[in-house]
Amino acid sequence: MTKAIRIHETGGPEVLRWEDVDPGTPGPGQVLLRHTAVGLNFIDTYHRQGLYPLPTPFTPGMEGAGIVEAVGRSVSGLKPGDRVTYASEPMGSYAETRLFPADRILKIPAGISDEQAASMMLKGMTAAMLVRRIYRPQKGDTVLIHAAAGGVGLILCQWAKHLGATVIGTVSSPQKAKLVRDHGCDHAINYTTQNFVEQVRKITKGEGVPVVYDGVGKATHEGSLDCLRRTGMWITFGNASGPVPPIAPLTLMQKGSLIMTRPMLNHYIVTTDELTKMARELFAIVKDGAVKIEVNQRYALKDAASAHRDLAARKTTGSTVLIP
Repeated sequence: MTKAIRIHETGGPEVLRWEDVDPGTPGPGQVLLRHTAVGLNFIDTYHRQGLYPLPTPFTPGMEGAGIVEAVGRSVSGLKPGDRVTYASEPMGSYAETRLFPADRILKIPAGISDEQAASMMLKGMTAAMLVRRIYRPQKGDTVLIHAAAGGVGLILCQWAKHLGATVIGTVSSPQKAKLVRDHGCDHAINYTTQNFVEQVRKITKGEGVPVVYDGVGKATHEGSLDCLRRTGMWITFGNASGPVPPIAPLTLMQKGSLIMTRPMLNHYIVTTDELTKMARELFAIVKDGAVKIEVNQRYALKDAASAHRDLAARKTTGSTVLIP
């Protein structure tokens, strides 16, 4: 038996229970993985709260890194002792050990630590989806990134800057403003003391931005639309402040024939080829040094409830890992 976080009913952080589990033995196409680090993500809180409903009981968590303990029949290219990582379904990373499909696992390249891998795969591939698949910033673009000091936000700031864009980021404190400036953000807007729409319009001389990367949701969606220039794109990819209410298509037309999209990473990494290609892009830009992955918080896995509370209270910056 090993330990895992289990959720028997949805609700606040108190529903996260540290329990004995039997991970089982790997069947055909599976590996048994012993986690060395587990990534913390906002989507974990959506599952816990029931915003994205799941049958109970379940173990949350979408990304992790560790060591292959055993492999099942028909598994090739992986062996016990390999350092590996993942960020895709099936969920269940809040566990000391678990079974996982071998064709969804990636070997961790030399030069990237287990903690970095565990904290960068879901956030980093989300960033890759946003700037490499949906809207590719280029030299001359000015882009707006909400929650710029968060895990996805810091990666987005660095990646967009690397691609030649001028980066505007929203934050909630002077400390976070300094952090994002140190990670490629040209203009940091503290939305607790400034009107971010007015500031974006001022920075862009009234034109607006061609794209808004919005992982905040309910609290920012109206302002995000008002920050866009004619035919601009609003990418809403998260609900940190709650789900976005319905928006009439006519509203998008009235504000300048705007484009709205609500992407999900899993739809961009359905095949093994799609997954490995996106992961290679992420590994390459991290190893190149253009994007730095910094683990700013660490919690014991059994204390996942504390991590969820701090994440919701915006007490974290960058990446956070849970240590089994």
